[in-house]
Amino acid sequence: TSVTAVEIMIHFYQLNGYNIVLDVNSGAVHVLDDLSYQLVSALGEGRDQLAEECPQELITRFGPAYGADKVTDAYRELYELYQADLLYSADGYEKFAGMMTSAPIKAMCLHIAHDCNLRCGYCFAAQGDFGHGRKLMPVEIGKKAIDFLIEHSKGRRNLEVDFFGGEPLMNFQAVKEVVRYARSLEQEHHKNFRFTITTNGLLLDDDSIDFINREMHNVVLSIDGRREVNDRLRYTPNGKGSYDVIVPKFKKLVEQRGDKEYYVRGTFTKYNLDFSNDIEHLYNEGFDQISVEPVIADSKIPYALTPADLPRIYDEYDALAQKMIRRKKAGKCYNFFHFMIDLDQGPCAIKRLRGCGCGNEYVAVTPEGDIYPCHQFVGFEDWKMGSLIDGTFDTKRKEMFAKANVYTKSTCKTCWAKFYCSGGCNANNNEFTGDILKPYQLSCDLEKKRLECAIMIKAAMADSETA
Repeated sequence: TSVTAVEIMIHFYQLNGYNIVLDVNSGAVHVLDDLSYQLVSALGEGRDQLAEECPQELITRFGPAYGADKVTDAYRELYELYQADLLYSADGYEKFAGMMTSAPIKAMCLHIAHDCNLRCGYCFAAQGDFGHGRKLMPVEIGKKAIDFLIEHSKGRRNLEVDFFGGEPLMNFQAVKEVVRYARSLEQEHHKNFRFTITTNGLLLDDDSIDFINREMHNVVLSIDGRREVNDRLRYTPNGKGSYDVIVPKFKKLVEQRGDKEYYVRGTFTKYNLDFSNDIEHLYNEGFDQISVEPVIADSKIPYALTPADLPRIYDEYDALAQKMIRRKKAGKCYNFFHFMIDLDQGPCAIKRLRGCGCGNEYVAVTPEGDIYPCHQFVGFEDWKMGSLIDGTFDTKRKEMFAKANVYTKSTCKTCWAKFYCSGGCNANNNEFTGDILKPYQLSCDLEKKRLECAIMIKAAMADSETA
């Protein structure tokens, strides 16, 4: 249940035996006993501030079950939290919305290959070519992209470049040459490049593993989970599954990677709503950094998720949370991307309001040198922002993306999860609602459930530490 009154917002829910109250504006999370939780539930009906004295109606309502003294004591503790701005706190973020201006570009998705050696059934990139024909990025375009990023990053020192496809290893020599070129410019321009590569693993060999582990700050390894799940939708052009080929290669890469960042990244569909078993399977295979995300697809497609699937998916997230708690208490667990949440510090205010920086701090470049707001906008010509070939770049559109935030998205403004999801994915919003400022409801529902689970896991682990 969420309650909003003027600029006050709280969210309270019960999960796995915990009574949890999130004060949205302060970020404070409270795990309450039954009486205090019931008082918050009663007070939550649109109340924008607490009176110093416990209202008589609360004593009358809860006194018979708990006793008047306990009711007033519990209320006094809630009032102290209110005075400390940890409950029913005012919105201190909206003032930052007006500061959302165009920022230097700090990250780029480099589409090094619009070709792929898989034909994944759910691929948003039209099996690798983004609907515009199979092609590889020439090295000179890659170098121009690095020059563009250096120029438009202005004073930013740390720059991110993600080699993406299609399958980047189909153009691996170009990857090497672009990395070499970027490294040659770091000292001159006072930059530090951090590279990431996303791969399906089919072409991994000793040479590419060595290079990736030496040069890539992060690596994303695409696999959906159990063999039968993975091979149902991740198959080669001749229909052969990829699991048996990629798993040994992924294991070798991870074993040799040491403590450098990586994660395995999968997609769950209607075909594997028991996806927590895929996550456990990946962990049992030796991978402890895991992301398995819901497919985003037209509801008419057989594997697509629909609102009718939500109860089953919610149950599965609950089951996954329980599995992770048991593993954490046993002393060894995996990181699951969607349950990773920082309740102590978290991102800065602007990051909380605007999210990924799509079209503003982050752009994508195609093999032809065309510039798009992000990798998921590629192929939609109306969203093209410019070209490395003719030197054009649409700064007005960049400013539009810069101003898109949770206060310009009416649905987000009154949502308790807004400071955690930061308005959702602009590309998904555009594809399914026709407007980057109108969030896709199914994605919102899933995100809120994941956040509830993530907060509950934190509560459970804090409880075990004090037990």
